[in-house]
Amino acid sequence: MTAIGSYPEVLPTSESLRATAARQIPDTEALELEQPIGASAAFKRALQQVAQVGPTDATVLITGETGTGKELIARRLHAVSARRQRPLVVVNCTALPATLVESELFGHERGAFTGALQRKPGRFELAHGGTIFLDEVGELPADMQGKLLRVLQEREFDRVGGASPVKVDVRVIAATNRPLERLVEEGRFRADLFYRLNVYRLTLPPLRERREDIWPLADYFVRQFRTRFDKPVRSIDEESMEQLLGYEWPGNVRELEHAIERAVLVAEGAVLHVEVPADGPIRRAETTGPVPPPAPAAVPLVSLDEQERQYIQEVLRHTGGQIGGKGGAAEILGLPSSTLRSRMTKLGLRGRTAR
Repeated sequence: MTAIGSYPEVLPTSESLRATAARQIPDTEALELEQPIGASAAFKRALQQVAQVGPTDATVLITGETGTGKELIARRLHAVSARRQRPLVVVNCTALPATLVESELFGHERGAFTGALQRKPGRFELAHGGTIFLDEVGELPADMQGKLLRVLQEREFDRVGGASPVKVDVRVIAATNRPLERLVEEGRFRADLFYRLNVYRLTLPPLRERREDIWPLADYFVRQFRTRFDKPVRSIDEESMEQLLGYEWPGNVRELEHAIERAVLVAEGAVLHVEVPADGPIRRAETTGPVPPPAPAAVPLVSLDEQERQYIQEVLRHTGGQIGGKGGAAEILGLPSSTLRSRMTKLGLRGRTAR
């Protein structure tokens, strides 16, 4: 049985982690929903890229399979940018009605078409001064691809029915789970638009390539849903954890989230049992490397402050205690050095002595 708040030895651990894991957290303790979760090398590389490109105005193309957390990373890019006080407008390109795509993106003037009773700003106009996130950009119709290219090149667009262009200052972050290069070869996506979007590419790894993160993700989702559904869940049974680690997760983090949500919803006691699809893909140990060790014995819960302390401590180990400057802990965490030092003071951590 694995207690919520404890992780197996495949994750970075320390004696202090075990020694300070004794305090139980109340069910009402708040969760930081926008904080990316993961300690695997693959996910850390992605977060380092966020820290590197986030503060700039560069156009970013986020790629990865469905359910890997592309929108969360887009929100993180916006949060560490100079535009963070301005709007982040999220557009799901697959959800835009085909007949209203142009109006939704660029707005329309009064009388532009039947039912246009007043001027309406589009998503780009609403994002002025901030960031627009175009999720599944590969689904845009061909005519809209040309109009999007114009915005990227000229920083202006025309409202539907408009007589003059509208200037806009907006950072563009796009995402796709489709191979845009192949779509370009097939003539289904404009090559010039692809190159404009592909200024900086950030590829998110699938969950099967970051299995170390299954434990903290499952822990986080249990905390989230036990609070939402008012359930007394305290641990996950060992059989469930073995299944979670052995499953290939074709739907990635989103599929894991939904599996935990279903389990917590019907849970009747303190020990949670999680089902994975019986006919789903199962990991083969002989082709994917060593199987993680068995789940540890149940450990009491730790607070979010303690989890944050442990993570900052791990980053400081990685940087040799360096806080500011190139390659420092503040850069990796995407925080100003002053903010990180303040958090470290509150959590009882110091730079090169925090080992």
